[in-house]
Amino acid sequence: MADGEATLRPVRWRGLPRRRTLPRVTLVAVLLGLAAAVLRTPPSCPPPRVLPAASATASPSGGTPALPAGSVGVPIRLAEPAALAVLRPGARVDLLVVPAGGSPDPTLLAPRALVLDVVGATGAVDGSSALYLALPPEQARRAVGLPEGSRFAVVVRG
Repeated sequence: MADGEATLRPVRWRGLPRRRTLPRVTLVAVLLGLAAAVLRTPPSCPPPRVLPAASATASPSGGTPALPAGSVGVPIRLAEPAALAVLRPGARVDLLVVPAGGSPDPTLLAPRALVLDVVGATGAVDGSSALYLALPPEQARRAVGLPEGSRFAVVVRG
């Protein structure tokens, strides 16, 4: 065999790796795992929110309203996302739905629903805008159980 020719013998370490090799290999593995996790997360995913259950409708700090007792939080994508610009947490809205393939007249799905949060109200065109409402469990089941293509709208209450 001439010098420079490839061989099929396995590469073997002579003795133990040096002291600095293991931390380097560990750091590379951690960085590769982090990069893979970042690349797999869609950019349109809003960060998860955990809302504490409480009996009051407004949080003591004056920020996002707390989830009322006996209610569940439901994300709603409106047919007209521009309506999100006028909504604020703590507002009350009537949730209307036009089922896919149904009548053109909207149906009242949830009267006086509490707005918990508004995400992507300022010009989000990638579908990441949503309205988070506090609904009783039965109304929440009806809202999420509607067929694909159903359109939601809201009427702001005073």
